[in-house]
Amino acid sequence: MEIQNGGSSRRWPAAYELSRLMNDPAVRADRSLAPALVKAFDSAREDDPRVRRYLALAIGRLDPPLPAEAINDLSAALEDPDSESRISAIWALGSSGDPSVVTRLVPLYASGDAGIRKMVVYALGALPGDAQTATLQKALGDEVPDVRWNAAVAMARHGSRDGIPVLRQMLDRAYVEQTVKRDARAEDDQDPVAEVIISGLRAVASLKDVSLRTPVEELSRQDRSLKVRQAAIEALKEMG
Repeated sequence: MEIQNGGSSRRWPAAYELSRLMNDPAVRADRSLAPALVKAFDSAREDDPRVRRYLALAIGRLDPPLPAEAINDLSAALEDPDSESRISAIWALGSSGDPSVVTRLVPLYASGDAGIRKMVVYALGALPGDAQTATLQKALGDEVPDVRWNAAVAMARHGSRDGIPVLRQMLDRAYVEQTVKRDARAEDDQDPVAEVIISGLRAVASLKDVSLRTPVEELSRQDRSLKVRQAAIEALKEMG
């Protein structure tokens, strides 16, 4: 595996490429991959931090349940000095499907790093159970919009309507445009404002909450983004 045996300038690109290839079910089906990834992740403690970041993402894309060794190593990485490595580990634990990791993630919401809090909330929303409910409810009032939005979507994933006021804001294009500071990038087809609105629409659709039908209908008819309009139409179908 070049991640372990390649030169220092090749290891992190190899880890990145592997994390990307893990989207392919045929790659994930390789039974020998999980132990090899865990071993490489553990061995990269003193390596370029990017190696650990991408290996964590690759581990998180393994089909659940993750091996116990992977859970343990990712949990240990929550103390990593590199914040981006911690964020990757949090994401991977959130993708594990293992409710036991909730108690390891909840304390991280106290972080002063908004990026950490945002990912913690996302991960807690992806995990089963209700041990994270109090933390997600607290995050609905976070000072950072991205964290609040993730909390509202997470609550919806758990069938809770507590995030409805925040979801209503996510469906307000004028509000989102004033809040999101990233520009749309035509070259890679990314529109951060549209992404927030679509995320809100999907959460509303999962709840089938008729109190938000009016803003959803308006988006389906008037929004400048074809993707948003299509997502709104699909949400209306789900809402009935």
